[in-house]
Amino acid sequence: MIDLKTIDKNFTLFIDRDGVINHEKKEDYILNWNEFKFYDGVKEAMKILSEKFGTIIMVTNQKGVGKKLMTVNDLNNIHTNMLAEINKTGGRIDHIYFCSDLEETSPNRKPNAGMAFMAKKDFPEINFSKSLMIGNKLSDMNFGRNAGMVTVFLATTNPEVEFPHTSIDFRFNNLLSFAKALTNTP
Repeated sequence: MIDLKTIDKNFTLFIDRDGVINHEKKEDYILNWNEFKFYDGVKEAMKILSEKFGTIIMVTNQKGVGKKLMTVNDLNNIHTNMLAEINKTGGRIDHIYFCSDLEETSPNRKPNAGMAFMAKKDFPEINFSKSLMIGNKLSDMNFGRNAGMVTVFLATTNPEVEFPHTSIDFRFNNLLSFAKALTNTP
């Protein structure tokens, strides 16, 4: 277990999208930018996280593309707009990896750690023992565990998940409360 106050630019943050950055659609997919709604406080949180972490990587399962409910262009449009909004307020995400595979056994589909290894190849400075994975599902936590990361669970969409839990190191109500915990801000 690490002390969150020791996080500095040598650390990497891996972050999920739906249910962390934006509201999820229950049993459905965000198919276009009009359906994408930031959680309150996320842009402020991303500014804080950008000041703390050396690298920020988004890892997101996107079955909507695999099921042909949306195109890669639709997904890229969502991400382009999302990044523009985050950048406007002083935040950043250095790279986005997505997995559109439908098979749960895909090496790149969370909880499997393929997207982490892609990131390590593209960003060789990433050290998984100095990386945190933040998400709202146990598949996110297991992705982090499978790559040797510290895990941070957000209770935004699945508050019933018990804590303590073997796959969860830290639990927060939302992204802003996690970001504030890094800075001693109430």
